[in-house]
Amino acid sequence: MAGNWVDYTLGEIASFAYGKMPTSNLLSIGAYPTFSGYKYQYKYPEYNCDKGDVIVVARGVGGTGDVKIVKERCYLTNLSIKITLDNKKADNLYFYYKHLNSNLRHLDSGSAQSQITINDLSRIAITLPPLAEQKAIASILGALDDKIELNRKMNATLEAMARALFKSWFVDFDPVRAKLDGGKPIGMDDDTAALFPDSFQESSLGHIPMGWKATTLSACIGFRSGFSFKSQDWQDSGVPVVKIGSVKPGIIDLSQVSYVSEEIAHQAARYRLSTGDMLIGMTGYVGEVGLVPPSDNLPLLNQRVGKFVMEKPGTESLAFWYCTTRQPEFKAFVEARSHGTAQANVSGEAIMEFPLVAPSPAILDAFNRECQPMLDRILSNHAESRTLATLRDTLLPKLLSGELSTSSESE
Repeated sequence: MAGNWVDYTLGEIASFAYGKMPTSNLLSIGAYPTFSGYKYQYKYPEYNCDKGDVIVVARGVGGTGDVKIVKERCYLTNLSIKITLDNKKADNLYFYYKHLNSNLRHLDSGSAQSQITINDLSRIAITLPPLAEQKAIASILGALDDKIELNRKMNATLEAMARALFKSWFVDFDPVRAKLDGGKPIGMDDDTAALFPDSFQESSLGHIPMGWKATTLSACIGFRSGFSFKSQDWQDSGVPVVKIGSVKPGIIDLSQVSYVSEEIAHQAARYRLSTGDMLIGMTGYVGEVGLVPPSDNLPLLNQRVGKFVMEKPGTESLAFWYCTTRQPEFKAFVEARSHGTAQANVSGEAIMEFPLVAPSPAILDAFNRECQPMLDRILSNHAESRTLATLRDTLLPKLLSGELSTSSESE
């Protein structure tokens, strides 16, 4: 460590303020979200924190001691403490990264009510490099996180665009209604517009476009459950296995997996997943659907996680089926057919009973041409973010310890 690093107690370089309990009759009024330290929530007419401020979660369950950077102007509630650092000695973002992995959970009193106090914070010993070095380190790590956040926002936008187009074509039937009224579908070329009918027909699902079919998911695509691994199969590393906790909305979380040996993986080889496979949770948070992201070590499928199989002729359009299963109506349908008191469970058969209106294969293809590139970009962005996060986590301890210098000068 460089000799010009300086030792302080946090109380010597910072002031502190407890967040405050919002006035209940003012909740949902105003322009600023309340922020507990866990999540941004209700709107409020006042604020006591600005974007870029540092806070530490002081009470609660599972997060006491976590240091966070405030993302937007907000009203900090009484579950957290605001830390105002002396900006001539300490940089907010550097302080955040310094405690990103180690956090301040060791300060938790361990009493029945998890808690950290201002007195606890003021006694923390902290060693800091020169302010310029702090800012340089924060800039490097912040640039990586900024790109990760940009990818997250881009993915949210891309999915919203695909789902909006799905709703327009296959829920509201906007192109059909436009032609029925003697007009032309908005934002659609002539060849695509010609694929849509100009009238409706009666069906078991109500009025649907002429020539389309009222059907179910099971009549269109297939479904497969995962392999039944044994408790003794699990180990600390090896071939990843997607379990219930891995199934997150939109993208499967490959950081939340278990592992089996290559020998066990060979026995379960037919359950090996591929990039872009569409999975659904069947236990716990049932009905969540996500795509398998790119990976150098593609996972296996565990029991109680289902995989949708698009193998029937004319149903290969992943974008259409992804948007179908990402509708709120689909998740509500699956939840309504789940059972169990301690933990919700649903069968593959129940999932596949979901009713839908199936268009012609030509319209499926047209939708896929529009939206499959969006899904491909989502998967690509996610893979890039995982690479950037790995790089950040590798650099972080080396930069914070002084092992890796930000200076370009040779030693």
